[in-house]
Amino acid sequence: MMSIQRWPEHGWTLLQLLLVASFSQAEELLCRQRGDPENPQLLKDGDIMLGGIFSFHSSWKNRWENYADKPSPLECTSLNFRGFQFAQAMRFAVEEINNSTDLLPAVSLGYKFYDTCGSIARGVRAALALANGNEVNSAPSNTSCVKPAQVLAIMGETSSSPCMAIATVIGPFHIPMISHFATCACLSDKTKYPSFLRTIPSDYYQSRALALLVKHFGWTWVGAIRTNDDYGNNGMAIFTETAQQLGVCLEYSVAVFRTDPPEKLQKIIDIIKASTAKVIVAFLSHMDMDVLIHELTHHNLTGYQWVGSESWIFDSQIAKLDRHHILDGAIGLSIPTAHVSGMREFMLDVKPLNSTNTDFFTEFWETLFSCKFKQSKSSSSSSGNQRKCTGHEDLTGVHNSFTDMSLMPIFNNVYKGVYAVAHALHRVLGCNETCNNKLQPDPFTILQHVRKIHFKTKEGDEVYFNEDGDPAAKYEIINWQPTEHGAVDFVTVGLYDASLPSDKQLNLLNKALFFAQNSKVVPVSVCSEMCPPGTRKVLHKGKPICCFDCIRCAEGEISNVTDSVECIKCPIEYWPNTRGDTCILKEIEFLSYSEIMGIILTIFCLVGAVLTVLIALVFFHNRQTPVVRANNSELSFLLLFSLTLCFLCSLTFIGRPSEWSCMLRHTAFGITFVLCISCILGKTIVVLMAFKATLPGSNVMKWFGPAQQRLSVLAFTLIQVLICILWLTIKPPFPLKNTEHYKEKIILECALGSPVGFWAVLGYIGLLALLCFVLAFLARKLPDNFNEAKFITFSMLIFCAVWMTFIPAYVSSPGKFTVAVEIFAILASSYGLLFCIFIPKCYIILLRPEQNTKKHMMRKPNDSHL
Repeated sequence: MMSIQRWPEHGWTLLQLLLVASFSQAEELLCRQRGDPENPQLLKDGDIMLGGIFSFHSSWKNRWENYADKPSPLECTSLNFRGFQFAQAMRFAVEEINNSTDLLPAVSLGYKFYDTCGSIARGVRAALALANGNEVNSAPSNTSCVKPAQVLAIMGETSSSPCMAIATVIGPFHIPMISHFATCACLSDKTKYPSFLRTIPSDYYQSRALALLVKHFGWTWVGAIRTNDDYGNNGMAIFTETAQQLGVCLEYSVAVFRTDPPEKLQKIIDIIKASTAKVIVAFLSHMDMDVLIHELTHHNLTGYQWVGSESWIFDSQIAKLDRHHILDGAIGLSIPTAHVSGMREFMLDVKPLNSTNTDFFTEFWETLFSCKFKQSKSSSSSSGNQRKCTGHEDLTGVHNSFTDMSLMPIFNNVYKGVYAVAHALHRVLGCNETCNNKLQPDPFTILQHVRKIHFKTKEGDEVYFNEDGDPAAKYEIINWQPTEHGAVDFVTVGLYDASLPSDKQLNLLNKALFFAQNSKVVPVSVCSEMCPPGTRKVLHKGKPICCFDCIRCAEGEISNVTDSVECIKCPIEYWPNTRGDTCILKEIEFLSYSEIMGIILTIFCLVGAVLTVLIALVFFHNRQTPVVRANNSELSFLLLFSLTLCFLCSLTFIGRPSEWSCMLRHTAFGITFVLCISCILGKTIVVLMAFKATLPGSNVMKWFGPAQQRLSVLAFTLIQVLICILWLTIKPPFPLKNTEHYKEKIILECALGSPVGFWAVLGYIGLLALLCFVLAFLARKLPDNFNEAKFITFSMLIFCAVWMTFIPAYVSSPGKFTVAVEIFAILASSYGLLFCIFIPKCYIILLRPEQNTKKHMMRKPNDSHL
């Protein structure tokens, strides 16, 4: 049942095959053109034909196709004088070559010009018509349909997107296509567009130059508007990439096309109004800028700095449309100015009625002069009161976009393209005085020779192509400056040459610049203000890198450039200045003789030493008196000597630490204090032994006589000397730059080396002092008229109190105050010993000499007033 249901489908298929076979046998195949023929707008016969594809109209009427009927031809609108100017420039070059006896002698060039209306599809149709011709040929099936190309080269198109489509179609046929205004960098890809060349630089260089120009003026926050085609999209992509490398950010990037509905144009206007960027980079074709300037004028969007591409920046027609001076102060790149002698006069010599396409020239002439051609008698005269024109009007006195020659650099590009083909033909045809007319050159041969040409035009311009089919990239920097009559003057203010080193490519001349609203002050367009030295940038999360906050560098770090991303840590001996932009040498701190604290401590040291010497002189002068002789005068003099050394050793703690001073200060202090305490200990023992000697049957003094006293002092001192030697041998003190305690200053101090050695020295002094204090405390109430043990007790009490408070003060004191605390402890304990032990005796010697007698010394304690 399934096979029965499927039979009708198989039957119809078999029937169709039989019909095709029968017709194939009954009728021979013909080689014929498909579709309607495409007729050129301008035509001139010649020995060798060149093609021209231009946009004589800038737009077309939209139409809706139902796909049931054959589509009607494209109806072009908006006559474009620029496109016709380009065609005239090509006609001028052809006529000049035909009239030349040096280039292609006896060979005439012809041309066919097609109007694309800015439509890509129509451009492809025109290219195919130029390649195949328009003849409706029929040939037997055994005749080859392959025939030579109708033209050997094609000039045009003006825009990049049509060029890409056309170059793709004619590329396999190797027909050279030379554009005068298609700048998209994508067209340099010879794998995709092998036969495409151009006489205008690639947008690769223009986009980079625009980014450099924006960066030069410090504009890091910009908006971007581009034509929504290959020209705008590719150009803006290269600009965006280069801008990011230079630290420039885009707040927005929108695309526009001349056929966009009003709603989309309004959306673009709203984006511009809502933005904070004051600079707008416009990578637009002149046709799209025409549309956009009307919207900008309608909304009176003034106050923005415009940066333009070469397509519109030097277009006088756009300047005339800018009635509200929105674009005043615009800056951008243009093709270097050029002059071609005789071209202006030729372009203005237009005779419409001599053309093969009178409809086009009628439209052109009527639009140019706002008139109506005289009609024949059979035609109705419905023109009313409109002025009549004959086609012989003089253009020299007319001022409009067609008579404006501001686009002469582009006309020159068309001119150079035609001459490039002519020079290639000159070589291929072996032209000298005459050319080999029998040789029929093919497009591929012409393409190979065009790539290699290198010549100068009559104006001295060099013409050559690199391996990508591009010319050298050179631009002028144009600035829109106001004139006295309210118009705009295109002033060249700089140059860009891509062949120079990167740091010299952009060169602004020493000329006055005008910016937005004709201000001479460079506008500011940044997302965030620059971070000054001493700060670094912190990016806003989710925003471009141009939006950031500035925070101060951390302690010990600086930034010495504007907009620093990170801070640099200063070397260990340096510290940031108050601004945080420079590392300065840290302040070096130590207890010096020149500061007030050092001076005061030095005075106390010297006063103590002098006072001790004076007391020693008093004792020496009264050495035979009982007070001096009591308790061993030899130990008293040794004690005074050690106290003098104690005062003087304090001076070693003052001044810049050095290797020797560090070792000396602690060892001198330890040894002199042990010598001092040993003498006091000896005196205390003498007091105790003297009391024991007065007891019946006691003979202890013979065990602690003067020799034993000297030996005990020496023994106690030698122990400290041994400790100090071990300390200095194993790990001695050394000068140290302390950078940990204060970050902004360096403390020069003496490191202990071995803390064990330091605390051993102090511990030994403390042990002797404690022993002396205990013995003196035990002997304080012994029956004696002048008991020295009392004064020793007080002195040891002061000594121990001072050094017990010294330990926490020493540990917690910072910097030079650590040294000051140690000096203070030495001075306080030394003064305590001096005053407590020797001042009472000096009081008796100097002020109470009557008590300095043996009789008074031998009196009973209860009879004494002391």
